[in-house]
Amino acid sequence: MKRLFLFALFLLITLPLLGAEQVFFAFDDHNIAWQYNLKLTLQKAQKHPANPVLRRGPPGSPDHGHAILYGTVLKQGDTFRMWYLGMVEKEIKAGQAPGWWRPMCYAESKDGIHWTKPNLCLVDYNGSKNNNICRIEAEVFSMTRINDFLSVLHEPEDPDPAKRYKCAYIAHMPFDEVKGGRSKIGPNERRWGATIYATSADGLSWKVVGDRPANAGGERFEVSSLYRFGDFYYSTGQLLSPWTWRPDGSDIGRDMLAYRSPDFVTWSKAKARAFARPGQLANPPIKGQQMHMGAGLWNRGNVMLGLHGMWQDAAEAPPKGESWNYGVRVDLGLLVSNDGVHFREPVPGFTIIPRGKEGEWDDIAILQGHAFVNEGDKTMLWYSHWDTGSKLKNMEIGLATLRRDGFGHLSRKAPENDGHFVTSTFTAQKISLNVDGITPDAALKAQLIDHLDRPVPGFEAQITENGLHQEIRWPQPLPRGKKLALRVDFPANSKAQIFAVYLKE
Repeated sequence: MKRLFLFALFLLITLPLLGAEQVFFAFDDHNIAWQYNLKLTLQKAQKHPANPVLRRGPPGSPDHGHAILYGTVLKQGDTFRMWYLGMVEKEIKAGQAPGWWRPMCYAESKDGIHWTKPNLCLVDYNGSKNNNICRIEAEVFSMTRINDFLSVLHEPEDPDPAKRYKCAYIAHMPFDEVKGGRSKIGPNERRWGATIYATSADGLSWKVVGDRPANAGGERFEVSSLYRFGDFYYSTGQLLSPWTWRPDGSDIGRDMLAYRSPDFVTWSKAKARAFARPGQLANPPIKGQQMHMGAGLWNRGNVMLGLHGMWQDAAEAPPKGESWNYGVRVDLGLLVSNDGVHFREPVPGFTIIPRGKEGEWDDIAILQGHAFVNEGDKTMLWYSHWDTGSKLKNMEIGLATLRRDGFGHLSRKAPENDGHFVTSTFTAQKISLNVDGITPDAALKAQLIDHLDRPVPGFEAQITENGLHQEIRWPQPLPRGKKLALRVDFPANSKAQIFAVYLKE
């Protein structure tokens, strides 16, 4: 009873915070669905000249094998905090899960570019605790040994201080250590993609939730994300046939699935199809097109943004002696969701962060993380290089940036015509635009309309200045609690570009 009371209190506290500001991005064709003579232009992120900004450690360190952003970056106060995976290329103790151990490593930065790896003194590695490995405790040892993706969620309002940090990761556990059994869907394997959840007071010392994987008794699942949206916690990740399939039951390559939980303890056995690349669902499917490891996700309160791996199989079979995925190439694309479950590409196939050119450090394949921070006038995005040839070449962490929230903009298409858009309805006390390109002879016009598309008398305004958060100055205060929509008109000579609309109660 006490747990239910605390959780209800948690919801009452956090839900108003999630709704404090809404963002209608230019590429969100649900919230800016109604458009006349406008086009969407997505932007490629710019890679930082200092890349890779976080490198693997020296021999003997827990991230010498690689430092890879199967992980998360958050900014808390004046500090950027990064959780990433290192790699240990040998088994450490008897009973360890099969495969290489990828310890949860931790780094900090004041600018997101220059990183330090503090001695956490939590885990004994190579005879010393002077390392940056986070500690994970569990009843079953193999549940602590991360093998793949790591996602960290911070909920500072959780009434239980020991659970204000939450995480999800994959542990490849031996079958005989999995309590609760497993589904018979799919073939037997040497190991199992176990979905593990853990909580922490500080993000450094973790305790696994329960004594078995969240997917025990269900299907294998390669979890790659953790977030809360509305009433549920969600985890997305990847599977491929025979563990997943197209809606008609036919085979599919890697696609993105979602599971949910109301309390972070009990997770659904049922799953939702969250995203597959258009070519995967075509008839016939486009050969070799897959999506990789779900998506790196950013919760903006009313909308989820994400970067997903745009996997393309090699054109030819790998040479003898090379790994099975030799020649695979992966770029990163943009996703958006309005319900936290179903994701879509605003422009199918658009590459927001491309892999590097031949000879550059990130030239083979790249990986997304849950690593988005708005800092000053920039949106910062961290990502990793993946050597699909299994030589661990340059598997380190880079940074790319955009104009703040500048993933894409709306502008006029036909040069001789004016244009406009109308948003979905909302309640707000303050409306701002992320806008550029306004000139003195071509101001934008803003107008409030009601739910039946009728102008609300007394609510028209001129927008004459550019800015990342340019407030619209109305003749009078906005009516409190009334559902309204925003219409923005571009004159025929306008060169304006609108990236986002911000709504604040």
